[in-house]
Amino acid sequence: MSDNIQTVTVLSKTTWTPNLFSFTVSRPDSFKFTAGQFVRLGVNPSQLKYYQQVEASDEALNEDIFRAYSIVSSPFDEVLEFFSIVIPDGAFTSQLQHLQVGDELLLNTMPFGFLTLARYQKPLPKDLWLLATGTGLAPFLSMLQDLKTWEDYEHIVLAYSARSTDELAYVEQIERLQDDFGSLVDNPAKLIFIPIVTRESVDGALSERLPKLLLEGTLQARAGIDLDVDTTHVMLCGNPDMVDDTKEALKTLGLVMNRRGEGNIAVENYW
Repeated sequence: MSDNIQTVTVLSKTTWTPNLFSFTVSRPDSFKFTAGQFVRLGVNPSQLKYYQQVEASDEALNEDIFRAYSIVSSPFDEVLEFFSIVIPDGAFTSQLQHLQVGDELLLNTMPFGFLTLARYQKPLPKDLWLLATGTGLAPFLSMLQDLKTWEDYEHIVLAYSARSTDELAYVEQIERLQDDFGSLVDNPAKLIFIPIVTRESVDGALSERLPKLLLEGTLQARAGIDLDVDTTHVMLCGNPDMVDDTKEALKTLGLVMNRRGEGNIAVENYW
């Protein structure tokens, strides 16, 4: 086993829908990461309690399977939290859905990814837009549990899109963020949370896809601030179609990709 691979223990599991769940694991003492980064998690299906309980361990795959996962928790938390979708035929998530407290996973302690606020050198921080679909919410929750985020910005817009109300996970936690974290710093950013539900009509939620909401100005109107090439940082994380289409919509509105520290738009591409 690589020196970077450590065993971690499942501490809790939260089921949001039949296809969405979160879980926490123990955090190795030496493990450090920056809010927004992802890690590689590994599972050996034959070692899960589920298969031992159903007496089907001989049918379970006996090999380590690794996939990339953004970290939900703050860089300062004592545990690590992850947010997962179940892909029915997926070699990894179809096994991970059987997780139980006490199961062991493998953690590659080398964090990856550049979807971090440190990448922005110009423009200087003022307005931060975090645009997410599904489990793409994870890195943004990590950022919003880092006090520096609240100190550096004036406005933070979190637009979070899901197909149904049930799939809007973490809403209660999001609604507490301003009090739980913003209240700990002087002159904190104002958090503007915009839920989006695309396949149901829900009071208080927008209903169109993010690219359309941006191009029509609906998202900006709901947030009460404009997208400005000189003041705006925008981060995208979620399904690849959303990321690609929203990126193009933002370019149409005059924003530019962040390269070598300069520019507005940053995305994560580990799907």
